[in-house]
Amino acid sequence: MEKYDESFKLKMVQKYLGGQIGHKALAKQAGLGATQLSRWIHGYQMHGIKALRKKRSHYSVQFKLNVLAQAKEQGLSDSQAAVIFDLRGGSDVVARWRRLYDQGGAQALQPKPRGRPPKMPTSKPTPIAPGQTKDSQTVESLRKENEALRAEVAYLKKLEALVQASRQAAPKGRKPSSS
Repeated sequence: MEKYDESFKLKMVQKYLGGQIGHKALAKQAGLGATQLSRWIHGYQMHGIKALRKKRSHYSVQFKLNVLAQAKEQGLSDSQAAVIFDLRGGSDVVARWRRLYDQGGAQALQPKPRGRPPKMPTSKPTPIAPGQTKDSQTVESLRKENEALRAEVAYLKKLEALVQASRQAAPKGRKPSSS
């Protein structure tokens, strides 16, 4: 989506409000979408110049719930709710909030953590038992791991021996048929 500065938006709105040209013709003349221009016009009529300014679009869960509740009570469309509450992103934002709320309730409207998750999960150190030093714990854990690995190797050797035995017991090749 292309960004437009505040002065351009104001110029387009004032041109429309001057009554010389309709919003669709003006949008076509300026190379804009008619819906975009219409959103600017309605926002300007409701909130003045501040509706045309850039602003951050981080909303609290309570605010989102208020928007959805008022839209439902007053029978507002998503576009109307976006204009009344001066929401950036238009009707898409309200529709997304409604869909999230319908799927997961108020909890689904919580902001998601931004950015990439850390590569390596942080592991908690294993607690040391009372009366045990860190070295003795390490030695004990290594002994357990060594024992488990020995059992695994013995199991794999036994499995390999069984596979070999079954291969040798299987008949080799076809027997000629007597016809």
